[in-house]
Amino acid sequence: MRIGLISAPWIPVPPPGYGGTERVVDSLARGFAAAGHEVLLAAPSDSTCPVPLAPRMRPSEPADMGLALSELSHIIRAYDGMAGVDIIHDHTMTGPLYPHRPAGVPVVTTIHIRLAPQALDLYSAIGKTAGIIAISHDQVSRSPQVPVTKVIHHGMDVASVPVGQGNGGYLCFVGRMSPDKGILEAIHIARAAVIPLRISARIQGPEEQGYFDDVVRPALGPDVEFTGPLSDAEKYELVGGALAFLNPIQWPEPFGLVMIEALATGTPVVGTPAGAAPEIVQHGITGYLGGVDQLAGFAAQAGGLSRAACRASVEHRFSSARMVADHLALYEEIVGGHAAERRHIT
Repeated sequence: MRIGLISAPWIPVPPPGYGGTERVVDSLARGFAAAGHEVLLAAPSDSTCPVPLAPRMRPSEPADMGLALSELSHIIRAYDGMAGVDIIHDHTMTGPLYPHRPAGVPVVTTIHIRLAPQALDLYSAIGKTAGIIAISHDQVSRSPQVPVTKVIHHGMDVASVPVGQGNGGYLCFVGRMSPDKGILEAIHIARAAVIPLRISARIQGPEEQGYFDDVVRPALGPDVEFTGPLSDAEKYELVGGALAFLNPIQWPEPFGLVMIEALATGTPVVGTPAGAAPEIVQHGITGYLGGVDQLAGFAAQAGGLSRAACRASVEHRFSSARMVADHLALYEEIVGGHAAERRHIT
């Protein structure tokens, strides 16, 4: 197949740091190419993913993150460069509604966000002319009116993640500096468990900076260390050395790549059963899920779980190979159905 992939304009593929969607797009592009398919990627021109890049793409625009004009300009250029592909997988929000798509080419999109009321209107409209992939069953259950074609869990390149020993004597937290990520809860859990906590978090924008300055910074101390954002290698070293990865998420996150990254290092996840967490963490095997008031006790027990089982769960359930195979199977079904429909019409 000739597969067109469209990513957002704000972060290169793969991302130099934060960028969960861009990591997924990078894994898909590499996996499709390795399986012998032709891949055309419409992403910022400073992307380094080793597949052909669509023409006329512009450099990444992180300062314009979320701006509609930035995305729309990118979408126009992306679809203009998609001639000759068999299917387009668009990872932007509004791209699947673009009216000047290549004639006769089916489009599929992935819902990477929480389906707020405005997003429900968007994806309900998208479903009339494009296939929709959800990233968890929890995401689907919260918005049954959205016509989801298939649920495909994210995957990752497990071989690129070193297995840690979990002998650092600390708990860790990695995520955004946002209240809904549960960073303050993680501090309280670690203190209740009397285990040191190491935090790596990205601070983006004045709201997150204000939350850090007003709420999180005053809660730091000798037993709670804040390191700021880390490179992938530094992140895996931090997480791999932890007794457990704390994920007391405070909102129904549609997936949570950071959980499978932690499990890939062999570190069990201790968190709340919000969003897709129960689809990722096997309670009592690869971690523990419960109310915030239960998590200190679970954190103290997590060191007794099998780190090999944590790693194996990602290899078997959340590998990039499995994710790529699931997507290719769906693409073949859609392309075949589209071709049959066109033959019927003619």
